[in-house]
Amino acid sequence: MDKQTYMISQLTTLTGIPSPTGMTREITDYLLAELTRLGFKPQRTPKGTVMCCLGGSGHPLVLSAHVDALGAMVRSILPNGCLRYTQIGGYNDNAIENETVRIHTREGKVYTGTVQSVHTSSHVWGDITAEKRDDRSLQIVVDEMTWSKAETEALGIRPGDFISLDPRTVVTPSGFIKSRHLDDKASSAVLLTLAREVAEGRVTLGRQTTVVFTVYEEVGHGASPLYKMDIDDLVAVDMGCVGDDLACKENMVSICAKDSAGPYDYDLTNELIAIAKEKALPYAVDIYPRYSSDTATALRAGLDARYALCGQGVYASHGYERTHVDGMMATLTLVSTLAERK
Repeated sequence: MDKQTYMISQLTTLTGIPSPTGMTREITDYLLAELTRLGFKPQRTPKGTVMCCLGGSGHPLVLSAHVDALGAMVRSILPNGCLRYTQIGGYNDNAIENETVRIHTREGKVYTGTVQSVHTSSHVWGDITAEKRDDRSLQIVVDEMTWSKAETEALGIRPGDFISLDPRTVVTPSGFIKSRHLDDKASSAVLLTLAREVAEGRVTLGRQTTVVFTVYEEVGHGASPLYKMDIDDLVAVDMGCVGDDLACKENMVSICAKDSAGPYDYDLTNELIAIAKEKALPYAVDIYPRYSSDTATALRAGLDARYALCGQGVYASHGYERTHVDGMMATLTLVSTLAERK
């Protein structure tokens, strides 16, 4: 299996594993198993972060991605048996209207449902296009014989149960990948592919390189444990923003110069730009106006290191997202080359 095929197979596997922030045991189990199969010795911290040293020596580099995803939690059970939800992560509620979901009870049962407007039928309610979409105008209709709170409770559903969004992953013949949770499972697939390239001898590390998969990024404290590590350079491999006046497209690797937390390290960012030029990668340097990565979390926790951010362009982030295999391959080349440099 070539590296591109492996990378896309890993992406479809990762998007197929439900992992709303706070419910990431299954996906980190998968990461531990796959990295072990490749010959490494990954570890999972008490918080759930997966860390794996790929080898090399000197000038320690950490490449981080996150496998937690947007989702929701049952806030309450309504009198009609439907569910009121609370967001996990930040997104526009209209982005999940009509989406299929799974409800994961704490006893291990899984039910399906759909996010629907309270006034969903135009034949009943008329025109509701002007109605604000939020957790009061939307509800989750459970796909079971329930029309009352008592009937839903009898299923074992309770407040605090997790809700995952159907990823609907599609790989098109033209190389586009459409799915929920490309933020940041696309970059996680890139880092797994880097690990495979190292394991099979196609990438020779010029420095100590560790890949890290965090699990609380979407709620703001994913990389906080990294302050304890010996790190010279930290590169968050996350999604590149696409839209408005930004230069990045889905088939490119985006190198972020500044986000909501401020500018990225000047010298390390310049090194990434130089590699992109040297390798003739499709790339853009952009400023993300409403964005914060795991680097900011690690720095606020006390990490003293150079830091940068890069990743394939992702269109419609925190919605039904889209990227391209060329952008993922360019991201892989960028971080692989950085790891090969002494």
